[in-house]
Amino acid sequence: MPRGDKSSYTDKQKRQAEHIEEGYEDRGASRKEAERRAWATVNKETGGGNKSGSGRGKPDNHESSRRGGKAQKSGSHEARSAAARKGWETRRKRQAA
Repeated sequence: MPRGDKSSYTDKQKRQAEHIEEGYEDRGASRKEAERRAWATVNKETGGGNKSGSGRGKPDNHESSRRGGKAQKSGSHEARSAAARKGWETRRKRQAA
């Protein structure tokens, strides 16, 4: 099977990729880049091409879609800034000692 062949994907996976691709295009990605990202997301969530049939394979993990491609950050902007200032102060004090 040549690279890029989508015949081993289920209809559901193809629909998912199409929907994800539209989302990337709406956010300004080129058509080619959006398609590449969409299939990468489908592969990450479903583990690649699945054979059809109820209950075959591993369950899907939709964590990537829930985050919407955003990096995982802990705390608000203000909390992260305060932590950075506190760390800077600590390093400055330790260097002076």
